[in-house]
Amino acid sequence: MGICLSARIKAESPFNTGVSSKYVSSDGNDMSSTGSKVSSLSVPPTPRSEGEILRSPNLKSFSFSDLKTATRNFRPDSVLGEGGFGSVFKGWIDEHSFAATKPGTGMVIAVKRLNQDGFQGHKEWLAEVNYLGQLYHPNLVKLIGYCLEDDHRLLVYEFMPRGSLENHLFRRGSYFQPLSWNLRLKVALGAAKGVAFLHGAETKVIYRDFKTSNILLDTNYNAKLSDFGLAKDGPTGDQSHVSTRVMGTYGYAAPEYLATGHLTAKSDVYSFGVVLLEMLSGRRAVDKNRPSGEHNLVEWAKPYLASKRKIFRIIDNRLEGQYTLEGAYKAATLALRCLSTEGKFRPMMAEVVTVLEQLQDSSETGNIRCNTHNRPKIRRHSADDARSRSVTAYPRPSASPLYA
Repeated sequence: MGICLSARIKAESPFNTGVSSKYVSSDGNDMSSTGSKVSSLSVPPTPRSEGEILRSPNLKSFSFSDLKTATRNFRPDSVLGEGGFGSVFKGWIDEHSFAATKPGTGMVIAVKRLNQDGFQGHKEWLAEVNYLGQLYHPNLVKLIGYCLEDDHRLLVYEFMPRGSLENHLFRRGSYFQPLSWNLRLKVALGAAKGVAFLHGAETKVIYRDFKTSNILLDTNYNAKLSDFGLAKDGPTGDQSHVSTRVMGTYGYAAPEYLATGHLTAKSDVYSFGVVLLEMLSGRRAVDKNRPSGEHNLVEWAKPYLASKRKIFRIIDNRLEGQYTLEGAYKAATLALRCLSTEGKFRPMMAEVVTVLEQLQDSSETGNIRCNTHNRPKIRRHSADDARSRSVTAYPRPSASPLYA
C-alpha cells in the first residue's frame, strides 16, 4: 500500500493547486550568511514504505486523536487553506512534548490533512515525508511529524506567519503590503539557496514544483520551500535526465520538459526564472485578465529583459524609486538567462545564488535610485514599513495544474 519500489522515490502526482504548508524558522535569523557555495550532503536512503517511516527517528509520529485535539477537531474556523492535497488547519502543541495544548498556548503548527479519496494523494504524502524527513536546510520547510493511522494521512509543520510569496505579490489589502525591492531580493536569494541545496545534495533532488505559492515567508521574510510531493531524485551516473510524466503548473514548466518529459536540474532553473520575473514585474506567470498578448508573462516580458532602455516596461511600478538602473538590469539579465529555451544555456543554481548575493549587497549599499519620470512621487507603503505589524497571510489556490 503506497510502497515505493526502490530507495529512489517514485512519487508522481497531480500538482497541488496551491496550498502550501506553513512553518517558521525556530531562530528567525536572516539566512543570507549561508553563502553561495553549496556543499554536497550525504542523504540517507529514503524510506521505501510506511513501515520504514515509522522507524525513522527524525520525525514525530502523531496519533489522529492528538491532531484532532490540537486543531479543535479540525474546526472550519481553523482552516488556513485548501488545495489538491486537502486542507491545512491551524493547531497548537507543546513545544517540548509535542502534546496537544489549548488554542493560543504552546507552539503554533500547521496540519495538512490528506483527502481520503485517492491513491495519488498518498504517494504525494509519502514523498513529502521521505524528503522533508531527511533534508535539512534553513530555506526548506521544517516538517515536525506525520500521522499514519488507518486511512488518515496528515503532515505537521511549524506555522509560517507571513504565508506565501504569492499572496504578498498578488493580493491587495492592508494585510498584504507591496514587498519592497530589498525584500524581493532577500526572498529570491533565500528561495535560490533552497533549490541550490537540493541540487547540490549527494543524491541530487529536483524540486519540480517551484512557484510563488510554494515559497513561504517567516516573520523576518526568510523564504522556505514547501510541498515536496512532486520532488524527484535526479539523474545518476552517466544519465543526463530523468524520464517522467509531464506534471506541473501552467506557466512554470520548462519547455523541454513539456516537450519530452525529460527532467533535469535545469528544469528547476527555468521555473526559478519565471518566479524571479513575477517578483520583478508584480505580474502572474499566467493571467487571462491581462490584455491580449500579455497573458503569458514570459512571452510578453522576454523582449524587454535584455535592454536597459526597455526594462522599465516590465518592472513593478510599486517599486519606483527603490532600485538602481544597474541593479534592475542585472536582475532582469539573470531572469533572462534562467529562461533560456535550451537548458544548457541556463546557469546552475549555485551561480544564481552568487549573482543574487551580489545584487543584494549592492542594493543595500547603493544610494542612487531610479525615478523614471524625474518628478516627486507619493511614497507608497511597503512591507518594509510593516515589519513590526502582526501579519497573517495564507496561501490560496494558484495557477491551473498541468497534466499529461
